[in-house]
Amino acid sequence: MSVTSPVRSPAPTYAAVLRTPHARRAFGAALLGRLSNGVTPLSLILSVRAGTGSYAVAGTVMAVFGLTGVLLSPARAALVDRFGPRRALVPLAAGSALLLVALAVATARTATPPAVLVVLAAAAGALPPPLGPVTRALFSGMLTDRDLLRRAYSLDTVAEELLFVTGPLLVGLLVRYASAPTGLAVSAALVLTGTLGLVTSPVVRGGTGERKTGTPERAADRRGVPGAGLLRAAALAAGVGMCLGAVELLVIAFADAHHRPGAVPWAAAALSAGSAVGGLLYGAVPWRVPTAVRLSALALGLGAVLAVAGLSPHPYALVGWVALGGLFVAPAITSAYLLADESVEEGQRTRAGAWVNTAFNAGTTAATAGAGLLVGRLPLPLCFALAALPAVLPAVGTLGGAFRIRRAVEPVE
Repeated sequence: MSVTSPVRSPAPTYAAVLRTPHARRAFGAALLGRLSNGVTPLSLILSVRAGTGSYAVAGTVMAVFGLTGVLLSPARAALVDRFGPRRALVPLAAGSALLLVALAVATARTATPPAVLVVLAAAAGALPPPLGPVTRALFSGMLTDRDLLRRAYSLDTVAEELLFVTGPLLVGLLVRYASAPTGLAVSAALVLTGTLGLVTSPVVRGGTGERKTGTPERAADRRGVPGAGLLRAAALAAGVGMCLGAVELLVIAFADAHHRPGAVPWAAAALSAGSAVGGLLYGAVPWRVPTAVRLSALALGLGAVLAVAGLSPHPYALVGWVALGGLFVAPAITSAYLLADESVEEGQRTRAGAWVNTAFNAGTTAATAGAGLLVGRLPLPLCFALAALPAVLPAVGTLGGAFRIRRAVEPVE
């Protein structure tokens, strides 16, 4: 992957990240392209629903789109690692944009068979360029200072969180003043424009500098089990995703049980706000604890808060617990990306980030379905406690292993 020469900043702050040569242009272009990820899902559901008149077809089309996107994410990232961003991203973005436009045209016609929509959605889900993993891989190549890199990853995670809030708002405006298929066309323009802006930025078409020395975590992985750090990062990312996927449905069930449906949007906003605040704070603190330990502790904290949240006496008390849990979300995701980056060589960074992304998204989807099976069959407090286990169990296991290794290497006096 082409990157600029490594830069070490004397002041590891968020401003220093954006002052890194060419970082602002690359980061801004990638965010513009990634805004498509926040616009497409809602636009697709509304477009299919309007075109077919069926919620079942809309749900099926969206499920196929999401499933192909999650399953093929590592394969798309592998193309970037093998051929470089310029040769891999442009065809992916062009194909993705073309298929989104085809979906916009197909859903605008009420006579389009549902099978055609499913096929188009599957193809469109297979091609979105992995702009998030590429952005983090570029940051990793540009920044030798691990504190500065952590701030860059935290900034990226918080920005991505905000994209999934901004995207639906943009869709709402488009639906009000145009139509739902227009959202798909806008999404196509975003992904193509953002990708072209990224691949033409100096950070991509510039030099080939890279870090010359590995971090302790990466060196340990080379001496120990290959891929152990990446597997740990993916497992804990999946656990965090499962917590979030379950809590979305559990909050709705809790509000319904207390006849307070108005608390649901407040809980969603509290989770996003808590995550954004937590991510910014996490990036600003000069940590000395290893990344793997930080990730495990954050996942454990998220699980603990989620388990206690089920005991809330009122939905608005639950909102407070959800906000507290949100403080752990962005830091945990950031730590998972950092650990994945530390666990692989330079030519595998995009793929490693994509595996973490895939694990998180797969965990979210699976837990949403699982929580739906639990609600109504078990007491809600027990459902919250069970939803916390996917984050707590691997975190406890990882922390225990880390402490055992630390004791084994300590000198005996």
